[in-house]
Amino acid sequence: MEASRPPGGYFGRALVVDLADASAEPLPLPEDVLRAYIGGAGLGAWLMHRLAPPGVDPLGPAAPLAFCFSPLVGTPLTTSAKFAVVAKSPLTGMLNDALASSHFAIAGKLTGHDAIVVTGACAEPSVLLVDGDGARLEPAGDLWGLPAAEAEERLRERLGKAWRVASIGSAGENLVKYATVSHDGRHAGRGGLGAVLGSKLLKAVAVRPATKVASADPRAVLAAARDLRTRSFGPATAKYRELGTLANLLAFNAIATLPTRNFREATFSDAPRLAAEDLAEARGIARDSCASCSIGCEHIYGGAGGKQVRVEYENVFALGPLCGVSDPDAVLAASGRCDELGLDTISAGGTIAWAMECVERGLIDEPWLRFGDAEALLRVIDEIGAREGIGALLAEGSRAASRKVGRGSEAFAPHVKGMELPGYEPRTLQAMALGLAVNARGADHNRSGAYEADLSGRFDRLSGGEPHVAAAIETEDRAAVMDSLILCKFLRGVFEEPYPEWARLLSAVTGWDVDAREMEATARRIVLAKRAFNIREGWTRADDGLPSRFLEESLEVASGRTATLTRERLDAMIEQYYAVRGLDVSGIPPPDLIEDLRLGVLVR
Repeated sequence: MEASRPPGGYFGRALVVDLADASAEPLPLPEDVLRAYIGGAGLGAWLMHRLAPPGVDPLGPAAPLAFCFSPLVGTPLTTSAKFAVVAKSPLTGMLNDALASSHFAIAGKLTGHDAIVVTGACAEPSVLLVDGDGARLEPAGDLWGLPAAEAEERLRERLGKAWRVASIGSAGENLVKYATVSHDGRHAGRGGLGAVLGSKLLKAVAVRPATKVASADPRAVLAAARDLRTRSFGPATAKYRELGTLANLLAFNAIATLPTRNFREATFSDAPRLAAEDLAEARGIARDSCASCSIGCEHIYGGAGGKQVRVEYENVFALGPLCGVSDPDAVLAASGRCDELGLDTISAGGTIAWAMECVERGLIDEPWLRFGDAEALLRVIDEIGAREGIGALLAEGSRAASRKVGRGSEAFAPHVKGMELPGYEPRTLQAMALGLAVNARGADHNRSGAYEADLSGRFDRLSGGEPHVAAAIETEDRAAVMDSLILCKFLRGVFEEPYPEWARLLSAVTGWDVDAREMEATARRIVLAKRAFNIREGWTRADDGLPSRFLEESLEVASGRTATLTRERLDAMIEQYYAVRGLDVSGIPPPDLIEDLRLGVLVR
């Protein structure tokens, strides 16, 4: 009997490659699974349930890592050229999906697969090639030790310009627990997925388009693309075009939500030196766009020695105020060095800031590593990338390092579930505090954008309660859909009625009769599937929370108020979050919710 044709935008299969012998097998993706999880982060969660052995070591050969595409990839819809890298994180021990935009997404999808999964390990440093001829390994000993960008350049010179490459830097090779996967100068940054590839001796994955995939209704897709492109030039994205995300720095500083010196303070007196308004005029070189994007949010600055650095709020916050460093040249240099090594700037900055406080308290004997010392910042980044000196400890992340140092340092290690906090102060953004505490990936601003509700003025951001819970759930659900379709978060303000609009986009591409109610159910399913994986891997109620610093120390804000987030208040919000999600008091889903996940097995 002839196999049924997959819906528009899909091939209906994943390619699973065993790196031990380069054997590859197609994994059928049933239509009901594709409709239930869409693609991207959602599909990746389903694949990890299916392919990752329970309790697998994230850096062991049996651990799978998936490059997941979506039905929108390859369409003219703006910002749709994105992919998700999904695996069990070596930093958190839980599910991790890291998203990025580049031509790799388009080329990878057009190899004829909705996902490319690697498992096993290479016998020697290698690169995986996937195109119309299948999958094969080639030696990459000459690339080992190179920055990802240089390895990518050499591979494309060797293979041809039609190939697109995702690679790791030396941090991934050295198994730094927050190493990135890089491509086209961009990074799938959080959770250490570069270390997963490094543990497999896989320097890079190279893909070349071999086929095409049609939408169910090309005219409707083209009309939607024209409309979305027009709206993407509107006021909802103006900030990103004009100054980029770094425009947040002065605004956050003004309202005491700019984390400073390892979250001991929420304002930085030297913030103007690092602000987009000054840096753009003095060091701005160009703007750039991701593949298939009409927004153009990337702002490229000139660093020392003529190097060019892509600048965003998160890397400047983490390597600047969080570490007490105000020298813009040093912050740009540190960011550029993280890119070369393949380090997540947020986890790098958070772990370094924790270490600086440990030195200040006499818990670590590295007197050179001080808040505000630009040379120390650059030195310690190099040591982390090489796992040398204090870098061997800090390469493990702040949670593991604080457990080793002990003596109370765990209380101010800035992480949730092992992932370091982004640049949002939880005590002055209490919807965000909840979003950080319960998120499956750990402390993250892209899987929970609850800070938007805090900053909207709809409720008191210093007094967490019922509206904060509703906001955290709403933003988490919306992020789950956008990360699975996949569309850039910078478009979120463009959609006036997100679920109906997303349903129409998905229907035009796939041919499914999708409505807003189904999209809302899909969002809840994806959020729950991530939680279910973590439960399987040992998650407990204690993992949903914040470090003691945020629950025991208050902050004074400019208005004269005191920002306090008590343990009791956070626990009350978490309990309400569980109730609304349909979980029990311990955060465990009941059997009927698990059955809806289409996993074929019950969570242990």
